[in-house]
Amino acid sequence: MRIAIIGIGRVGSALAQGLSGKGHVVILGTRDTAAAETTAFATSVGATVASPVDAASGAELVILALPWTAAEAAIRALGDLTGKVVIDCMNPLGVVDGAYALTIGHTTSGGEIVAGWLPQARVVKTLNQVGAAIMARNSHLTHRPVQFVAGDDSSAKAVAMGLLADLGFEALDAGDITKARILEPLAMVWINQAMARGKGPDWAFAAVTGS
Repeated sequence: MRIAIIGIGRVGSALAQGLSGKGHVVILGTRDTAAAETTAFATSVGATVASPVDAASGAELVILALPWTAAEAAIRALGDLTGKVVIDCMNPLGVVDGAYALTIGHTTSGGEIVAGWLPQARVVKTLNQVGAAIMARNSHLTHRPVQFVAGDDSSAKAVAMGLLADLGFEALDAGDITKARILEPLAMVWINQAMARGKGPDWAFAAVTGS
């Protein structure tokens, strides 16, 4: 599958590492396509580099790995994504009353807002519930990590769940895109434990079933 990763910060880079060698054609979408650091990284993971609009136009699956504050303008600049599967792995984070928190919730979600920006695309919310390090590598974990998936298009969710399997995750369907309202707060639980409670970044949620 041809996959465009839009944004190559910590999350985008980790996803490129996690997908390396998994049989996909990965294109890194970035504004500075000539940066030596970017081209060296792309070579190291077997990816290519293109402008965001070119990366997205040539892809079957587009992954949005952007800072929330820059997301709307960057997404609207991607051009026509009609029919494409788009994975939103962003969380609408910002400073609220002096603390790092979700800026959106209860009556909508970042995932729903992204779907509104891309009404002709098939938007799926996932890969927002864990830190970047686990996206790059998770085979060392005691249990297979879980990622929940929300979206309105069942075939798009199936594509996303296949990608999650390639990344080493167990994929569980959470329902329609409105369920992003519960998946984004779940990310805050991970952030709280990793950053404020001393657990660090090398862990993930797992679904453990009894006999």
